[in-house]
Amino acid sequence: MKKKISYNFMQPSILLTVLFTTLFFGCDQEYKDEIVFSSDDLIEEEEIIIPSDPNKEYVLPNIDLSNWKVTLPIGKPDEIEPPEILKYGTNAKLQPYFYNDSINGALVFYTSPGASTANSSYSRTELREQMDPGSNSTNWTFKEGGRMKGTLSMENISKKSDGDYDKTIIMQIHGRLTNQQRDLIGQKDNNAPPMLKIYWQDGLVRVKTKVLNNLNASSTEILETDAWGNDDGYNFPIEVGFDKFTLEVIVSEGKMEIILNETYSKIYQDIHMEKWGVFENYFKAGNYLGSTDPNAYATVKYYNLTVTH
Repeated sequence: MKKKISYNFMQPSILLTVLFTTLFFGCDQEYKDEIVFSSDDLIEEEEIIIPSDPNKEYVLPNIDLSNWKVTLPIGKPDEIEPPEILKYGTNAKLQPYFYNDSINGALVFYTSPGASTANSSYSRTELREQMDPGSNSTNWTFKEGGRMKGTLSMENISKKSDGDYDKTIIMQIHGRLTNQQRDLIGQKDNNAPPMLKIYWQDGLVRVKTKVLNNLNASSTEILETDAWGNDDGYNFPIEVGFDKFTLEVIVSEGKMEIILNETYSKIYQDIHMEKWGVFENYFKAGNYLGSTDPNAYATVKYYNLTVTH
């Protein structure tokens, strides 16, 4: 019976023999069978161990996915919730769109036009907060408050025919109707408008919020999606381009603040914020591409992301 034998090439006698034979005989097949090892150099059932490069560092992103699900630009669209999302590194469905850059310590969000949700025509690779892992039913109000902070960068993004870059949403606060509110207005789902959208747009961080079209709207009318319109938007005064930057969103009763690089602040504290208090909310973060062009794409990297309530 033949024994299965592996060679320990770390042993000096074997290493010198291999080097000498290679240098003297070259790669000619005629001499390959003449390499001889002594029995002392043979180790049964031992694997060859190749030492790792001590100069190469691998860094993981500082992101706990225990309270997030991710939506993908494929399927109907497909979603991966906790606890499955915690194994994203080995999930074949996720790997093209949601994966680690372990050299730079980032979680990569890649998307291109594909599957979209029921209330949108755009595709995304985007996280959705789940206070109760695996469920969308537990959310928060502005009165209860919340804070989301992340460090991220735009890796690359497609350009439109006019030469401008496409845009993508990198953070959101999305509204949600309670079951009672949903039934009150006869809506088929719990969807409410997004109070906050933060875009990467032509190298700038752009903020869009909702305003109530009719400040005298009744408590029932205010729940309707078309009761809310878009404000004019706000661009932070510095260009982030493709560099790393930090965003923080802080909400409390009747107030919302967005902070860029811990220096530039935009505060919303008005009647519209007060009226918004009727809705539940949840945070979102990732890459929600604002284009349906089949050649469009975007890659966003998150280095850290935290949420507190």
